[in-house]
Amino acid sequence: MRHLLPLALAFALLCGPVVAACDGENLVEALPQAQRAELEAAVAAQPFPEGNFWRATRGAQVLHLIGTYHLDDPRHAATLAAVAPRIEAATVLLVEAGPEEEAALQAAMAENPALLISEGATLPELLSEPEWRTLAEAMRARGIPPFVAAKFQPWYVSMMLGIPACAMQGIGAQNGLDRQLMRAAGDAGVPVRALEPFDTVFTLFEHLTEEEQLAMLRSSLPLEARGADYAVTLADAYFAGESRQVWELMRITSHDLPGYTAESADAEFARMEEAVIFERNRDWLPVIEAALAEGPVVAAFGALHLPGRDGILSLLEREGFTLEALPL
Repeated sequence: MRHLLPLALAFALLCGPVVAACDGENLVEALPQAQRAELEAAVAAQPFPEGNFWRATRGAQVLHLIGTYHLDDPRHAATLAAVAPRIEAATVLLVEAGPEEEAALQAAMAENPALLISEGATLPELLSEPEWRTLAEAMRARGIPPFVAAKFQPWYVSMMLGIPACAMQGIGAQNGLDRQLMRAAGDAGVPVRALEPFDTVFTLFEHLTEEEQLAMLRSSLPLEARGADYAVTLADAYFAGESRQVWELMRITSHDLPGYTAESADAEFARMEEAVIFERNRDWLPVIEAALAEGPVVAAFGALHLPGRDGILSLLEREGFTLEALPL
């Protein structure tokens, strides 16, 4: 997995890394008519390609699902108003990472040696001089001194590059929809539980060799100049309830990138979707089922987990749930 992974991972984890400071071009709107038609057809071919708010019922069981966007945005107010009453009536709010998991992840990222190159050459030595200069400037723009970034594992740096510099303020604000929903649960006295262990993000990269990680990092660097454009496109799609659109956009536009064919890019996207999204979805399903045994549940997670062949909605449908899209 090369340059595709950082943006796809950022989308899977953040579902639209952008705040008001990101000022760029909507890439979907800029597409030629033929590519726009191809994109629309690809989106329409996916199960449940639209919608951020759903109700799933099976007998007396009631589950509300909200696809989230992890960074701050004033448009969250309308979503929170629609979802808060469902949380107040729930027995639990399930999220990707609750307060305890967030604290454990922060501690692990501060102390975990797996994030660092423990021996051998560091990034300035592994990359060419122009590549390192580009990366050093990208890290400065994200508030990370190059001498610190030099010791990070390539996969970790690639993940950071998947979040445009203009979005870093939103990460620091820690006021994305997930956080707002957790506060609403706390105000209502509803417990918050995590869907997965805090260290799941680390296991996504265990199988990558150093060479694969470096290829992923090198291929990320040319996208740095268009980070704001991707950020704006992601945000626009999310708030239109069309998050799947951006996944398909990245897949289609990757067909023409150097070193790729349509077949190889599609195959790489399929591997990403399986590893970063679908595998996690399948792991979440027993957690959701167990929570439903206690009463009504609200589950909130990145919006890209909703659609697709093994998206949460498809998995629930196969388990006998009736699905209904709800307005926001």
